Amino acid sequence: MTISSEEILEIAVKAADDKRAEDIMAMDVRNISILADYFVVMHGNSEKQVEAIVNEIVDQEEMAKVEVKRIEGRDSAKWMLIDLGDVVVHVFHYSERSFYNLEKLWSDAPLVDISKMVD
Repeated sequence: MTISSEEILEIAVKAADDKRAEDIMAMDVRNISILADYFVVMHGNSEKQVEAIVNEIVDQEEMAKVEVKRIEGRDSAKWMLIDLGDVVVHVFHYSERSFYNLEKLWSDAPLVDISKMVD
């Protein structure tokens, strides 16, 4: 049984919300990138929170039998990337998010309504 990119997205968003990630955005990049179906961007307010968000997402995805292909940025916890194949999750420290401004870089990607995925 394979899990859909939408289900991977929902698991990531719920896990991030459980760890109080802020300003979670999901972008549908299927028509503009061959890298993934969805990019998810969020931030935490401290390095510890960024690490907790990443750990929760990884734990929940692994419990759902999703392959975590790689995690980058663990050494600094300023910008961590989780490669889940069809879904790529970016977890920023709040001070770094506006600097990189991925939302603007991918502004032609439609936003996904994640309101039903979070409390």
